[in-house]
Amino acid sequence: MEDKKELISQFVLEMRRGTVVLGTLSQLSKPQYGYSLVQNLCDKGLEIDSGTLYPLLRRLEKQNLLVSEWETEGSKPRKYYKRTEFGTEIYKELLNQWELMQTSIHGMLQNDEV
Repeated sequence: MEDKKELISQFVLEMRRGTVVLGTLSQLSKPQYGYSLVQNLCDKGLEIDSGTLYPLLRRLEKQNLLVSEWETEGSKPRKYYKRTEFGTEIYKELLNQWELMQTSIHGMLQNDEV
């Protein structure tokens, strides 16, 4: 039998997986490079490591939700990511779905007797 901490950890991981795409898309209305995005997300409470973020960014770009562009003017080259118009449409729908789920869950928990 799994111990309580491990079980809770697994459930929290499942919940986080569903929010990482929404959180990432929310921050890319303006171009950002990967490290700044990691920092920005972490500062706002969504802890994510680069080993999770970069594959996600590549997948979102492949799905045409993001575009990327290399900036080579500075001291070191950086790849900047930004939401596409299609990515913004998807983001808005995901945000709408998130708000509906949040309202639903809140309604269920409001009268819960723990």
